[in-house]
Amino acid sequence: MIDPVSAAAIAAGFMDSASRIGQASPAGTASSSAADFSEALASAANDVIGSIKKGEAAAIAHVQGSASTQQIVEAVMAAEQALQTAVSVRDRAVAAYQEISRMAI
Repeated sequence: MIDPVSAAAIAAGFMDSASRIGQASPAGTASSSAADFSEALASAANDVIGSIKKGEAAAIAHVQGSASTQQIVEAVMAAEQALQTAVSVRDRAVAAYQEISRMAI
C-alpha cells in the first residue's frame, strides 16, 4: 500500500534527481557529467516504474479481494502523480532540445 506520504516522497525523489541533472560534478569533466545525467534519469525512471508496479499490484490485490478500495485508490493516485511528473520532465527536455535546435550557429 502506498500512502500519500510515500507518494510525496517518490515525487520529491524524482524532482531531486531532476534538479541534480544540471549541477556540475566535482571532477568537472564532460564524461562524468554525462554519467551523472544518465544516472539521475535512470534513478528517476526506476522510481516511476516502481510506483506504477505498486499501483498495478494493488489493483490485482483488489481484484483478488485482499486489498481495500482505499488502498488501491492511494496506490493508483501515487502512480499517476509519478507518471505526470515524469511526463512533465520529458516535455521540458523536449522543449529544451527544440530550443537548442533552433539556435543559429
